[in-house]
Amino acid sequence: MHTEAIPSQDVEVDDALAAWIVEQVRAGQPPEAVLAPLVEQGWDEDAAIDAVEWVTRRFLEQHAVEEGLPVPVRVPAPIVANGRATVDAGDRQVQVLANLLHPRVIVFGSVLSHEECDALVASARSRLSRSSTFNLDSGVDEVHEGRTSQGMFFARGADALCRRIEARIATLLDWPVDHGEGLQVLRYGPGAEYRPHYDYFDPQRPGTSALLARGGQRVASLVIYLNTPECGGATTFPDARFEVAPIKGNAVFFSYDRPHPMTGTLHGGAPVIEGEKWVATKWLRERQYV
Repeated sequence: MHTEAIPSQDVEVDDALAAWIVEQVRAGQPPEAVLAPLVEQGWDEDAAIDAVEWVTRRFLEQHAVEEGLPVPVRVPAPIVANGRATVDAGDRQVQVLANLLHPRVIVFGSVLSHEECDALVASARSRLSRSSTFNLDSGVDEVHEGRTSQGMFFARGADALCRRIEARIATLLDWPVDHGEGLQVLRYGPGAEYRPHYDYFDPQRPGTSALLARGGQRVASLVIYLNTPECGGATTFPDARFEVAPIKGNAVFFSYDRPHPMTGTLHGGAPVIEGEKWVATKWLRERQYV
């Protein structure tokens, strides 16, 4: 029987075990249900975790090659199914309010305090300008009719508040601070919206290579709500028919393991109907962002 050694582990996985792991994963079994039989058979728990991850990753890579799809990459995985209701974010306990497996969307409660939200808005307010998007064909930022907000960017580590928030996000999502872009703060007035789009960079477009050189693909997004609009302003996921209400201090996280619509992460900011909406967005990259 054919066996293969797991990188970084002094154990081997034979074809029968690999096929069983793939069958369990495809059936939607939770990680603990896949790991338990291995541990019962005498596997070290860490080795069992590595085996399941390695077999699953290899299967996904082979499937991608066979189907002509982009190969998946590692993405932040901050929680497990049916796990704890709160997550330790270092200096703060964050609530898990919703957990959607496909697309991979998690709604977090109390990521920022109300005082931190107000401070971030106050710091950004005087620096706002009409939001733009990066044109992957021309290679320049342009105002786009589908994005009618105002915004600004903080450099990573720009001040004590940004550093505290970035450290908290890194702990919450288990993703290094230097693998993230700086915080972007956006204001949406009455009627303002961001029509459905993807956050990853289309690898087929000519301007993408310059963006990828700075830290690889975007692999996840965290949108933090800095206030609660009177009406409207939800974050929408059209493919999943799911929306997240913009509640001050809460956040929505979503990851995408490849730059392809199959991730289901088409999303948008629905129009603000009454009041205004402020958000802070953090994009995470594959590698160190420079």
